[in-house]
Amino acid sequence: MKILILGAGAIGGYVGGRLQQSGADVTFLVRPARGEALARDGLVIKSTKGDITQKVKTVLGGADGGPYEIVLLTCKAYDLDTAMEAIAPAVGPHTTVVPLLNGMRHLDVLDAKFGAERVSGGLARVGVAMTADGTILHTSPFASISFGERDGKPARLALVELHAAIKASGIDGGLNESIVQDLWDKWIMLCSLASLCCLMRGTAGDILEAMEGRAIVLETVEECRKVAAAAGYGPNDKGMETVRGYLTQRGSRFAASMLHDLEKGNMVEADHVVGDMLARARKAGIAATPNLRLAYAHLQVYLARRARGGIGKPAL
Repeated sequence: MKILILGAGAIGGYVGGRLQQSGADVTFLVRPARGEALARDGLVIKSTKGDITQKVKTVLGGADGGPYEIVLLTCKAYDLDTAMEAIAPAVGPHTTVVPLLNGMRHLDVLDAKFGAERVSGGLARVGVAMTADGTILHTSPFASISFGERDGKPARLALVELHAAIKASGIDGGLNESIVQDLWDKWIMLCSLASLCCLMRGTAGDILEAMEGRAIVLETVEECRKVAAAAGYGPNDKGMETVRGYLTQRGSRFAASMLHDLEKGNMVEADHVVGDMLARARKAGIAATPNLRLAYAHLQVYLARRARGGIGKPAL
């Protein structure tokens, strides 16, 4: 099985590096500068699960090196349009696209581009970052990706083979028969956390120090839960207990990566993570979403200022 990974950034580089280390046939679709760096230095991973420095196969165009049975999509949501154009030449009648993006909106976009039959569900839980010199840092004790058929049918051969490759690589996860539910469960947590971290400019623990912090966290989680339930994917009691417990741990230094991007003045996945949750709430007739409304408005103001070069300057 031949696997194409879009980019060799934090998640794509880590997953692809582990897959190749275990013998999988992996190719990275990269930009010229990243390709030159990888040819010179190799793919460098510093990890709690063992370091890697290895040469990797790269291509500059999706038409090169194929055909591919799996295309692993690890871009940010705001880069989805350009990502689809990049991988389009690699997607044939027997290719499965496995997106590891947050939320749900990207699935509709990918279905429209490639056909729902070529797009599986997928998600990543990997604590990684990439340094300025291209080194991938994996500092968390966990690294998991999961994927599966969105219609609940038995997994196609390409996903079964990907599952075997993931298991051989030492990455947790693999085939998930409830991938859509898991996507919603993760989105509830991420949307709640990202909304409040960006709105209040602090970690989960910082937010809980506020007099109304805990109540606001639980209110925001409930707003997201109602949207999932309206879509037919309300989490079970155990799932909700996990989300609430994780987000209300006193002293937690956990924060959404969106906050780190915002503090650096970078682009953020506001529309995909928060805006789409709010849009689905409105479509379902859920009017009481005050915390999501405020958080999304805050992020829209940030994006408007960023677009006109106003970030880091006084708001006059």
